Amino acid sequence: MGADRYVRFHYDNDFFTAIDLDYTQGYTFEIALPWLIKNPVNYILIKPVAATSKYVLSFEQTGFTPADITAPEILYGDRPYAATIALKSAVIATDTVRKSRLTTSFTAGMTGPAAFGNEMQTGIHKWIDDDLPQGWTHQIRNDVIADYELAFEKQLLDAGNIMLLSSYTKLRAGTLATNAATGVTLVAGLFDSPFGALKASRNFQAYAYTQAAATIVGYDATLQGGIFNNSSPYTITPGDMERFTLQNHFGIILRYKALYLEYSRAMLSREYKAGHSHKWGGFRIGFTI
Repeated sequence: MGADRYVRFHYDNDFFTAIDLDYTQGYTFEIALPWLIKNPVNYILIKPVAATSKYVLSFEQTGFTPADITAPEILYGDRPYAATIALKSAVIATDTVRKSRLTTSFTAGMTGPAAFGNEMQTGIHKWIDDDLPQGWTHQIRNDVIADYELAFEKQLLDAGNIMLLSSYTKLRAGTLATNAATGVTLVAGLFDSPFGALKASRNFQAYAYTQAAATIVGYDATLQGGIFNNSSPYTITPGDMERFTLQNHFGIILRYKALYLEYSRAMLSREYKAGHSHKWGGFRIGFTI
């Protein structure tokens, strides 16, 4: 966002790719303010002394479904219904000298009926007059989310702020997801470098990006059920999990003064052996304040 004060809304839905399965929808409300430095969660997050840091708080909800949402019975071999709701605290630390960025975050929330996935999807389908989901009674049961995540980005090539190549490494551990990912990000267009000064130097920016990543999967509660609650009626067994996935995320971004607009698409290889690759789209709208 090129600022330490902003609000942003992010919405994903596989409706943008004309399908309705797996990661079916999710949204995030995000706010960054300097006074969030007082957030007590920051005590467990990493804040490099030499870096410029901004402090972010976000509210997130996601939903996952099998391929046929009109079936009331459990669809064995398909993805279980699952939902998450969480609050994430994050510190984004940018080192303008070493051209790197470290994001540390802690996510706390719930999986299961407490995440209101049924209500979210049913409400949207009523609004667009689409088939109503019938299988949420078989969803992953309530459990606690407590995840810690580190993401490190490093500039590899900067061609005069019209093209930038960077590496990406992420480690996540917790009750919702445990995994490790690595990849590269390519940005092209008219933009301010994310590894430069925090304040934007251009009134207008327009650029495209693509990020390819490979992930080693240790645990995924939306597929395997919660760690503490084993009462879920249907889950994917450890032996049926895919432990290596590939993902590509790409999009276009327009920024004019305080306004931020983004449209993106994502593609993900299958996450379990009987599954299939998946794709979805999303948009972000934000304002610096």
